[in-house]
Amino acid sequence: MAYTPELTRENSCTLRRIAWASRIPMTEAINEVVGIVAEQLDPAKVCALCRDKSRCDRCRFREVQ
Repeated sequence: MAYTPELTRENSCTLRRIAWASRIPMTEAINEVVGIVAEQLDPAKVCALCRDKSRCDRCRFREVQ
């Protein structure tokens, strides 16, 4: 992992409860949460504001032409 953001105490508690409810470790829960949020975003908007064009071929937001 290239970047490890710190969670606020409240978000850490929330993530822990999501993990418990899902019966998965917090490390898996955070990946699930990110995946769910990513599904809700408009790929065109994400691509337009992206600052790293070096990974477009592997990006989940890549717009298929």
